[in-house]
Amino acid sequence: DLIEALLFLLDIAIPFRTTYVNKHAAIVSHTSKIAIHYFKGWFLIDMLAASPLFFDIIFRNTSMGTTGSNVMSLMKTFRLFRLLRVARKIDRYSEYGAAALFLLMLAFVLTAHWMACGFYFLGKTEKPRLDSENRQGIGWLDNLADTIRQPYIYYYNDLTMKNDSFGGPTVLDRYITSLYFIFSSLAQVGFGNVAPSTVAEKNFTIFIMIIGALLYATIFGNVTAIFNRLYSGAQRYGVQRGRVAEFIKFHQIPNPLRQRLEEYFKHAWNYS
Repeated sequence: DLIEALLFLLDIAIPFRTTYVNKHAAIVSHTSKIAIHYFKGWFLIDMLAASPLFFDIIFRNTSMGTTGSNVMSLMKTFRLFRLLRVARKIDRYSEYGAAALFLLMLAFVLTAHWMACGFYFLGKTEKPRLDSENRQGIGWLDNLADTIRQPYIYYYNDLTMKNDSFGGPTVLDRYITSLYFIFSSLAQVGFGNVAPSTVAEKNFTIFIMIIGALLYATIFGNVTAIFNRLYSGAQRYGVQRGRVAEFIKFHQIPNPLRQRLEEYFKHAWNYS
């Protein structure tokens, strides 16, 4: 949380030194004008997005700790407004093939992380119910504990009059295993060494497979479009370069001017 808040604070400092283009299509580099432009724009939202750090420092060791935590959680919702600016930048960078491919893979990894958290939460939620019903060893967490030889220890709770457990795999082992299962499911591989056992886990896996099929089709479709665009660009470059060569040959342009003409064509093509 501290690193995240510091990154948001750094994102407040950078716009004060970032030029912008005004309504007359001129680049503004004057410091005071840049600051005024930022104050009129995203400054308030950026400050609210970074403010949870200050609330945490103020209320951490006071009697208002609970209130401060609630306020801090509420203030974090202002960070969602920054998605508007992120979406605008994504549209700008999606014109480039390498950037679009990187964003697609990043979205794939982020989706896998969210689903891994959901699969982990599902197993963690179901385990107490399975233990209380004397159905130990059914869920994927119990299977993982048996595989890596970090078993759960079961005991009877006199207060709740139910079976409880403690121990088992570490949080890191659970998360990595859940993420591995999600990636294998999204990639339509499914090795089977991590498999759903309960009805809820199977329903969640079906949902993952449907999402995985959509992501797979989206990524491969965009990758195909990116490479087609690259190949068509290279083909257009070859055609245009051939026309320039024919023009030079037909008009018998001398060597110095011919070199300048070819260099200009290469520069104009790379620039546009």
